[in-house]
Amino acid sequence: MATAPTARRHRLAVLAALMLAAFTFNTTENLPIGLLELISADMRVSLSAVGYLVTAYGLTVAAVSLPLAQATRSVPRRHVLTVLLAALVLSSLVSALGSGYWLLMIARLVTALAQALFWAVMGPVAVGLFPPAVRGRVIGVLSVAGSLALVLGVPLGTWLGQQSAWQFPLVVLAGLGLVSLVTIAVLLPTSRPEEGHAAYGSAPDGRRFAVVLVTTALSVTGAFAGYTYLVRFLGEVSGFSDTSVSALLMVSGVAGVAGVALAGPLLDRCPRGTLAVPVATQGAGMLGLYSFGTAPAGAVACLALLGGSLGPVFMATQNQMLRFAPGRTEIALAANSGAYNAGVAGGALLGGLILPAWDVRATFLVGGLLTAAAFAVLLVERMLPDVEKGRPAGSGRSAGATWA
Repeated sequence: MATAPTARRHRLAVLAALMLAAFTFNTTENLPIGLLELISADMRVSLSAVGYLVTAYGLTVAAVSLPLAQATRSVPRRHVLTVLLAALVLSSLVSALGSGYWLLMIARLVTALAQALFWAVMGPVAVGLFPPAVRGRVIGVLSVAGSLALVLGVPLGTWLGQQSAWQFPLVVLAGLGLVSLVTIAVLLPTSRPEEGHAAYGSAPDGRRFAVVLVTTALSVTGAFAGYTYLVRFLGEVSGFSDTSVSALLMVSGVAGVAGVALAGPLLDRCPRGTLAVPVATQGAGMLGLYSFGTAPAGAVACLALLGGSLGPVFMATQNQMLRFAPGRTEIALAANSGAYNAGVAGGALLGGLILPAWDVRATFLVGGLLTAAAFAVLLVERMLPDVEKGRPAGSGRSAGATWA
């Protein structure tokens, strides 16, 4: 039997492996954005065809998150994570070593299937390794790792692709995935997934669960209705040069990591506030860009607000899912991940419909109004009475009998 210090080191190593896996999955998902022109030229396909690699990935995650979580709910998490990370490694290598656009598309869809389930099981596994009092902090560090993908992973992957070939970053990502795979396969205990304090919601409430799900869908749809067309907005409306726009996107990403880092330690103490404040901040940033985005200084300030809120919103909704899940938490997290990815796709589509009818500023107005609606939903949630006040934490087994 492992000693207490050894067991603690093992838990921390597994948490680090999950963080690395989150970083790798998120980088893999978004890397084609940075390698757009290189892939297009090498495969002799249009830029829009390469863009479909990202779109199809997100839609796949949105569609299969919940069904996959349901199908694997009785499989030990160590086995599930090992298979998912093996799929990440193999599909990354196929993407790098294969030839042809459709083989690349198929390999990415396999990665998307793995990521859809990974985000559902990662949180309960990580939280279950540590005492219930620090579950918010654990979700926070996982979110920082995921957020670093856009700030660090995609720019570095783009640079590596430009220095060598676009396939090389995918080989590196396969290596990172392999490190996570080996660590989890060796150190994560094999246990029944319904065991442990993180398997069920700590304060199960179907109504509040639905409120958080609606908040996710509305806020993410609103955010990406405008954010998808941010480069165009900063160039046409704010008057920034192409070089300046690239720097501003980095500012937005850094603000996102800072937001997650600041909000993470507060999740355990102020779970509702750490969701309401980022949603309100997102709305202020989007409506601010619509109102003041013609002035460069106003655009930068509002962009920082918007960038600093996107990561914390998702992190806080994940944390609330672990509280209010009316049944198994991985099912709740899968539903939230599906709502998030559907919001990304739906927001981009909504913005695309707005552009020809009005202009790029209008995408931020509509997105800001949707975010305001999400905030209004949260206000309604605060007025809901508690269900079975005094129910002990983690007693959601009976409440979720239809899910388990």
